[in-house]
Amino acid sequence: MAEGTDGIMGDRAAAGGGRLPGPPLLRVPVFPGGPVLIRCTAPDALPNLVAVLELAAEGRLRCAAATRRPLAATVRLVGDALVAGDYYGGPEGDPDDGGEPIAAFAWPMLLRAGGLARLAGSTLELTPRGQAALARPSYGCVGDLWDRWRASVSHDEFARVEAIGGQRKTGTLTPAVSRRAAVTAGLAALEPGVWTDVDAFFAILRTQAAPLAVTAGPLARWRLYLEDPRHGSLGPAGWRAWDIVEGRYALCVLFEYAATLGVVDVAYAGPRGARADYRGLWGADGRDSLSRYDGLAAIRVSELGAAILHDPGTLDALGLSLPRHVPR
Repeated sequence: MAEGTDGIMGDRAAAGGGRLPGPPLLRVPVFPGGPVLIRCTAPDALPNLVAVLELAAEGRLRCAAATRRPLAATVRLVGDALVAGDYYGGPEGDPDDGGEPIAAFAWPMLLRAGGLARLAGSTLELTPRGQAALARPSYGCVGDLWDRWRASVSHDEFARVEAIGGQRKTGTLTPAVSRRAAVTAGLAALEPGVWTDVDAFFAILRTQAAPLAVTAGPLARWRLYLEDPRHGSLGPAGWRAWDIVEGRYALCVLFEYAATLGVVDVAYAGPRGARADYRGLWGADGRDSLSRYDGLAAIRVSELGAAILHDPGTLDALGLSLPRHVPR
């Protein structure tokens, strides 16, 4: 569900001057040139969950046996089933903006992480928990899915930032569970309904009681690299490495999981040229973006997100519409 998809413009030339149009409390100097899309995610979260559960019930979702990631055909199928399409290339998006599937990739991963589906060979099949959620969908199901994803050890979101190599080296990364907890704590510190640009959110993640840390220590950062492990090591990047490593991890969690589950609304443009924080690093200048999430510019904790983060007991009393599931 979009809100003002073409009325909000931003470019770097505006950073030092005039006020650009946009929704209240949404700061835009960090936005790249071109239209910025606003996606209000909460109303679509439960209908999308039901749609993906239905696909799983029909045996139409498949994952690669080696990686347990959804196959490309499955990602396309999920994208077509989403209420407003994926963030890029859907009914609300620009198909030529250089974006890639985000929500359509996340949903099959969420079903597995949340115990709603399991792999039978290469096919995702519903578990009893998934069958119950499909029979009686509720926002409590969404909140439970968020909690179970946060505690999952089945995958690491950072692997989706493919431009950063060296992630598989033993002892390099902190547990994904602790990183998700740090991002969740940052979200809980935000005032619901108020827009926060992602760089301001980064500042919260860096300074909170348990700061977000992707690498196991300063030396471990030397094992991560762009393009070449010898010349492109992120060890010499110094303070800039935080935005590249922790920042990209946070963007992935926010865009691919928090927004997909309706916890945050998002303001975003295409990823190409959206962030310049990696420019000048060895192996980076030939890239027009460092991740598919670079276009995320601002977030807003939704009504659904506020309940999930602060008062899960109120989830089923939210004034959001409930999808009607008709068995096929």
